[in-house]
Amino acid sequence: MYAVQYIAVIIILALMVYVFGKYGKKELDWQDLVFWEALLFIMLVISLKPVETSLAIRKILGLGRGLDALFVVAIGFSYLLLFRLYIAIDKTEREITELTRQIAIEFQEIREMLKKLEKD
Repeated sequence: MYAVQYIAVIIILALMVYVFGKYGKKELDWQDLVFWEALLFIMLVISLKPVETSLAIRKILGLGRGLDALFVVAIGFSYLLLFRLYIAIDKTEREITELTRQIAIEFQEIREMLKKLEKD
């Protein structure tokens, strides 16, 4: 194994422990835990056996070189992560909009009540 592989394994294992810690602190739900741990496990396998993994992916995808196969898979996976992030941001924006509307309605009701009290 090369030095960069040792470094990658150490970093990935540290990230796996970090993700479990986040789950233990209730900062992640179990779906996110499974997703990130599976992703980190795949990265661990690739870092331990990069040549064998790239050749297997190359055969499955029918590409010329193993490194090309890893890049194609990484780019595809990046798009999936970006889409997931987009969905989460969109959901958050919708929730913020709804909360803002509710607060505005409640403030308007409070103003109307105050105006009635001032008149009395």
